[in-house]
Amino acid sequence: MEALLTLGLLGAALGFGLAVAAEKLKVEADERIKGVHERLPQLDCGACGYPGCEAFAEGVIEGEVKNLSACKPGNNKHYSAIIEYLKDHPNEDGSIIKVSK
Repeated sequence: MEALLTLGLLGAALGFGLAVAAEKLKVEADERIKGVHERLPQLDCGACGYPGCEAFAEGVIEGEVKNLSACKPGNNKHYSAIIEYLKDHPNEDGSIIKVSK
C-alpha cells in the first residue's frame, strides 16, 4: 500500500511539473507560417531548396524567399493566394511582406 501511495504522489508531482514546464517553455510561432503553408501545394518535394513546404512558408514569412516560383510544383493559383494572404496579414509594424510570383 505504501508503494502505491508513493508512486501516486510521485506521478502527481511529476505531472504537475510537466504542466508548469509546458506553459513556461511554450514556443510562440507566427500563425502566418501556417497560413502560407496551407496555400502551398503540400508536396514537401524540396525542389525549392527547403526541406518541405512548412520550411518554405517560414522562409516566406522571414523574408528569405522573394520569388514564390521557387516552389516548382506551385502554380499561379497558389502564388496569388499567398500574395493575397500576406496583404491581409501584415507584419506587426504594418508593413507587408513583399514577394513576387
